[in-house]
Amino acid sequence: MANKDKEKYVAYVGTYTQGTSLGIYIYDVDVEEGTLTERKYVPISNSSYLCRSANGKYLYSIEDEGVAVFAIKDDGDLEMINQIKINAMRGCYISCDQTGRYLFVAGYHDGKVTLIHTHHDGSLGSVMDGVFHKGLGSVAERNFRPHVNCVKMTPDNKYLCAVDNGIDQVKIYSITKADKLHLEDIIRCERESGPRMIHFGKDGRFAYILFELNNTIEVYSYEDRDGSPEFEKLQTISTTSDNVDKIHDAASGITLSPDGKFLFTSTAGDDTIAMFEINQETGLLTKRFALPCSGVYPKDIAVFPDGKHIAAVNHESGTITTFTIDYDKNIIVQKGRPCTVDTPNCILITRMGV
Repeated sequence: MANKDKEKYVAYVGTYTQGTSLGIYIYDVDVEEGTLTERKYVPISNSSYLCRSANGKYLYSIEDEGVAVFAIKDDGDLEMINQIKINAMRGCYISCDQTGRYLFVAGYHDGKVTLIHTHHDGSLGSVMDGVFHKGLGSVAERNFRPHVNCVKMTPDNKYLCAVDNGIDQVKIYSITKADKLHLEDIIRCERESGPRMIHFGKDGRFAYILFELNNTIEVYSYEDRDGSPEFEKLQTISTTSDNVDKIHDAASGITLSPDGKFLFTSTAGDDTIAMFEINQETGLLTKRFALPCSGVYPKDIAVFPDGKHIAAVNHESGTITTFTIDYDKNIIVQKGRPCTVDTPNCILITRMGV
């Protein structure tokens, strides 16, 4: 384990490339100051989401043609390994399991969940399975059809949670020995709520589902009970500031502090970052603030490794703003001038080296 005083960090920012952006932007992270400094970019088309492999050696990215994987060098730079097609429309979210065997892709446009095999050398293998969600939603603007927005394994690595924004459901899959997705259960959410993301607490006992249309978080307990996933709803709480027009807002990003004691969300329209204290026994949330992010459409957020700073990726204003988090005063204070990058979509802050 490296000496923490000498650890260095890098941030990867995925962007849409229809405008002036050119791919994945790499930033050097000053953890103590809470700032980012652009280093370079790596060309790739429409990198709408990124994730790092469980062993820390590889970075996976969505792209127009399907999925790409890069080797992460010791200095945080990226080297392309390979790309594959996913036999579907471009994905919007990507994640991996804890064994390094599988990569998962969420398809917003076609409502598909894709399962990809990954090799020990980091290269992407074959598409092992793909499931199209079926059903009708209740909001005309979403075309009454499935939109898979997030795919993420439970912390015990037993089930894949597929969050469907279009039909207001979270489908829970197991993976068979034949590398196929098997539907185990469905969390049926409130109609017209628009579930967007799922995030688990640090100890894995609680799940937090972020809802894009009614701007709330729902808290669920989670356990694997004799080979069956069990989710029980415990709480619903708003992500927005007070006295806002919630019809025009859209909850967008969710993340945890490194110590697992606080949960953060971002909400577009309201253009705020909210902080919630997590009761470590019950998993329930207490909102501490919802304050301006100094940008437009904060699509993603990331807490710095020291837990003292937070970055907001502001999709519409083309900026990344960083803040100091004051946990005692329940405020955030902006750090320096925003970084400028066209249509940023996601941010991943991670330590250099493995």
